[in-house]
Amino acid sequence: MRYYESSQTFHYNWDQVVKAFWCRYPNPFSSHVLTEDVVHRRVDESGKLLTKRLISKTNSAPKWTERFLSTKMIFVIEESVLDPKGQTLTTFTRNIGLKHLMTVEEKVTYKSSADHNSWTVADRKAWIDSHVFGLSSAVQRFGVERFKKNVNKACQGFNFVLNALYDTSSAELITSFDNQISINPLLREKLKEKALRGATEFAAAAKSKAVPIVVAANAEQS
Repeated sequence: MRYYESSQTFHYNWDQVVKAFWCRYPNPFSSHVLTEDVVHRRVDESGKLLTKRLISKTNSAPKWTERFLSTKMIFVIEESVLDPKGQTLTTFTRNIGLKHLMTVEEKVTYKSSADHNSWTVADRKAWIDSHVFGLSSAVQRFGVERFKKNVNKACQGFNFVLNALYDTSSAELITSFDNQISINPLLREKLKEKALRGATEFAAAAKSKAVPIVVAANAEQS
């Protein structure tokens, strides 16, 4: 088993990051993400929002893995715990497809930065494992490198969405590859609508439980 950890900082406050989390897709960096569906959602007795989502993805694979793959599409379960009182969002993600080749389990905790209250830190931990006879080490190494690349794309995509939702001073996002990606005004409005729709759903869930919940899904006035 291989272990990987990293930390990313988003220059937006925790409320903004949590709102944007629910509408990360689509974005120009997530073409590998095909679908996302909420399987279950509830507010528990302590006021935490518990969500389970099913996400389908696809990724290119090296030729030496093709004999192990019946499909390049993979299903992933994402479970999250949103704690409005402690101001943390913790996600647990694992693949339920292609487990015969490799398993990837990830835990990410979003919380306010200790250095800048207006910034948010994502602490990420991942465990990559494989039991393919004779190839387990090679598959694990490949998995770690692929995971790192996907984390980079995920962060770029998340920043794109955050920029589209909250950065009114700029209509462009400059990527680390020195390319300029224009934010379509229609995409900006759709993202805001999606965030507002999520806020409405969360508020209704909290009200039905009669539990006060200050979820970071109360969309800001734009």
